Formats: sequence, C-alpha cells, structure tokens
Amino acid sequence: MKSRQLASLLFTFFLIASFSSFGQSRDEILGTWYNTEKTAKVDIMEKDGSFLGKISWLKEPIKNGQPAKDVENDDKKLQQRPLMGLTILEGLSYEDGIWKGGKIYDPKSGNTYSCEIRMKSKDVLEVKGYMGFSWIDRTVEWTRVKELNQKK
Repeated sequence: MKSRQLASLLFTFFLIASFSSFGQSRDEILGTWYNTEKTAKVDIMEKDGSFLGKISWLKEPIKNGQPAKDVENDDKKLQQRPLMGLTILEGLSYEDGIWKGGKIYDPKSGNTYSCEIRMKSKDVLEVKGYMGFSWIDRTVEWTRVKELNQKK
C-alpha cells in the first residue's frame, strides 16, 4: 500500500514539475524590463538564436551635463562609452524554462557575471548573476514595463 502511495505521489510531483514550464514560450522574455531599482529599462531581444539585452532608458541619462557613461568599467577605454544603448545581457539560450549560458554586465560595479533568468510570473523575471559557481549568486527581480509606460 505504501509503495502505491509513494508511486502516486512521485507521479503527481513529476507531472506538476513537467507542467511548470509548460506553456512558457522561449520568447516570453522578449520586451522591455525595469531593473530592480527602476532606474533603467532593458530591452531584451533575440539575435542570431540567442537573447541579449540593451539599456533603452535611464532615470538619470545625464550626469554632470554629459550622457551617463560606463565609469566603473575596469577597462579605461570603455569608461567613456555611454550607458544608453549598452548591451548588458548577452549569449542567453533557452532550455527547460530557463534562459542560461549568458553573461550580464553590471554598470554599477563594472563587473560581468554568468547569468540565468527564469520567469517568476508573466511580468516578473528572476535574474541571477554569479561568478564561478551558480550557488554563490545574487538574484534580483526585473518587472515588465507595461505598454502604457513604454514612452522613453
């Protein structure tokens, strides 16, 4: 009797797990997303079979009378590039409900991290950045920009 209950429980678990990403399209990530602090919008698009994201709006696009620049970058040559239009996500591929295998650049720290993204809901992304091991990470939430608010 117990083995039958266990088998039924396991079947139910695997059924639920298999449907957790069912109906989720690899293209659901496409669109414009606010970063956690809502200080930037990132346009996520697909190009050549992988996903990338570019900064499309900044709350403070001008600093000291100049366009905001990538001043925290370790590479002195890149410190003069503008943040607007900067690619901060690249190389993501979709597999089993996760966009992974890519990199995310954090302009605040000047660091680049390995990246995984999951859909928490239709309008919320869980963006995980990590160095080396995925269990040593920082996860943040990005929210989808609603169409009424997409004026840039």
